[in-house]
Amino acid sequence: MALTRENIVEGLEEIVGQEQVITDEAVLRESSVDRFRRFEELHGVFTQPIPAAVVYVHTTEETAAVLKFANDNMINIVPRTGHTATEGGLETIAENSVVVDGSAMNKIIKIDTYNMQATCQCGTPLQVLEDQLREKGFTTGHSPQSKPLAQMGGLVATRSIGQFSTLYGGIEDMVVGLEAVFPNGKITKIKNVPRRAAGPDIRHVVIGNEGALCFITEVTVKIYKYMPENNILLGYTLDNMKTGFEILREVMVNGYKPSVARLYDPEDGAYHFSHFADGKCVIIFMAEGPEKISAATAEAIEAIVAKYDECQKVDTRYIQTWFDHLNWDASNVAEERAEIVETKNIGNTTEISANWDIINSIYETCVERIRNEIPDMTLVGGHSSHSYINGTNLYFVHYYNVVDCKPEEEITKYHRPIKKIIVEETIKAGGSMCHHHGVGKHRTDWIRDEYDTSYYILETLKKSFDPKGIMNRGTIFPA
Repeated sequence: MALTRENIVEGLEEIVGQEQVITDEAVLRESSVDRFRRFEELHGVFTQPIPAAVVYVHTTEETAAVLKFANDNMINIVPRTGHTATEGGLETIAENSVVVDGSAMNKIIKIDTYNMQATCQCGTPLQVLEDQLREKGFTTGHSPQSKPLAQMGGLVATRSIGQFSTLYGGIEDMVVGLEAVFPNGKITKIKNVPRRAAGPDIRHVVIGNEGALCFITEVTVKIYKYMPENNILLGYTLDNMKTGFEILREVMVNGYKPSVARLYDPEDGAYHFSHFADGKCVIIFMAEGPEKISAATAEAIEAIVAKYDECQKVDTRYIQTWFDHLNWDASNVAEERAEIVETKNIGNTTEISANWDIINSIYETCVERIRNEIPDMTLVGGHSSHSYINGTNLYFVHYYNVVDCKPEEEITKYHRPIKKIIVEETIKAGGSMCHHHGVGKHRTDWIRDEYDTSYYILETLKKSFDPKGIMNRGTIFPA
């Protein structure tokens, strides 16, 4: 027999104490969604079932007890830390869900500069960790746009990536070891070693699981020496994206590792670089690291770009201005929310990845279809911001005026149809439907197409580690 909301709250209070179990109606409503439904939320509309409680866990043991209670009583658990998700991963689609918040677990346990790694609890803000490291002359190398707000557990759970990834990699390249709790209350710890070949790399069962398999409580990541005095910025305008992709490819396949390698189309470029874009594409690089490596990287990139007559160098002070305003914090979020309410103009993004031979055609096809098929568009553009030896990502940016619909219809009229075009065209061409924001609950319609025959492996993980299906129902795995 299912527990009532009252029974659920009572059970949670017995485990962690009354002060850690939040049942305030306003908090519960806001905790039913993430940024995917921001237009609804801004208008006070909440269409997802309101959770029974938000529980702030303080220890791994408390987390284990809460998860076991939920597992024993078939209660849906939605794990979270920084609350910056964008794909619906924090939506509480099941009645009487419980949101388990790890943000109170925010200790930096150890900064080990000899072994070049840092260990912290899941609720440690990335910005706090990064600030402490930089005081000592080190960095995580991880710098997503959400850095001032995001927390370590969520960054690992969503398989996040940062703006310097071309040099440092994604979070999966940085994680050394971690601790996680599974729904049966089992606490597991993967030790911190540089590499091992003792079977499959089980870190990757946990990294990117989006709270659909377990709750991450502790993370150890690599750290690097921080040498900003050696940073070299480069920027150019060019005529088309195809040339830009060719330049990115040549830089990568020749073995150069700039920390930043970004290509913007004319619309997205005008949004970020209005001082000089002038209807052109924009490509920018930053070389960093030891002085000689940084100088050699910048010199090589300049030689590659020089082969293309259409590329015109721009004053790097404009690139520096962009660089100084990379991230958004609470004030940026507040400004954005106020602007959306006032103008009814809203922007979203959808990020994919693909090999070099198909990335430009995906870009052209998706932009053309969105412009032709979706009404009220005010900006359709995109940029590549994370490149690899065999391909790159594409970050579609789409803004539209919300016209003639209720707040809750914005998703069905604009958001999901745009995402559908991008995801379906990408999978059809052979790319991946999500590069770093995760599947959440709003790309699950295509998860079987994304995985094809390998979906068997993914599905078996869910059946094995969460047989009762209580972990973040509807995330990654269709409800």
